[in-house]
Amino acid sequence: MTRNFKEAVEHRRTYYNITNSSPISDHEIKELIAFAVKNVPSAFNSQSTRIVLLLGKNHKKFWDITKEALKAIVPAEAFEKTLAKINTSFDCGYGTVLFFEDMEVVENLQKAFPSYKDNFPVWSQQTSAMHQFAIWTMLEDAGLGASLQHYNPLIDEKVQNEWKLNPNWKLIAQMPFGTPTQKPGEKEFNPIQERFFTFE
Repeated sequence: MTRNFKEAVEHRRTYYNITNSSPISDHEIKELIAFAVKNVPSAFNSQSTRIVLLLGKNHKKFWDITKEALKAIVPAEAFEKTLAKINTSFDCGYGTVLFFEDMEVVENLQKAFPSYKDNFPVWSQQTSAMHQFAIWTMLEDAGLGASLQHYNPLIDEKVQNEWKLNPNWKLIAQMPFGTPTQKPGEKEFNPIQERFFTFE
């Protein structure tokens, strides 16, 4: 990281204005994601997160699938606005990170530890969230802008079929990224005193 950890966390933001370019190589992007997959913690060391990185024509194909799926359900008068948002904020980027959770891992843990059965799906979501945050922060620190999207489950089946993915993988989120073209606006914060409490 070019920044220390606190600085990297502070600078992580949502970017909707990105281009089809990257200040780092594809190899460096892959290394960054692999680092997160290896080192981000998971409940019971389940390692249930699965990541798919889409670059080049595969990135474009993903957003074509998303647009086709939305066109089928969004009213015609509203679709142009939806299409413009995707084209100018996501499809125009350099790549997309897909976050999955392997539900077979979750189900096996439920069977192995029945007293925690109801917790494992929740913990799985928390594991995915930590991967999302880590990768988002590291992409930002590398000079890339990203946002987090949720077009699942609308696109799940087509995505699994297109890339021949394990059907036990559940799509959780999508993260398009690219070189930012604009700085994000100022972020508003609620008072810390309303959100953080200490008892000594």
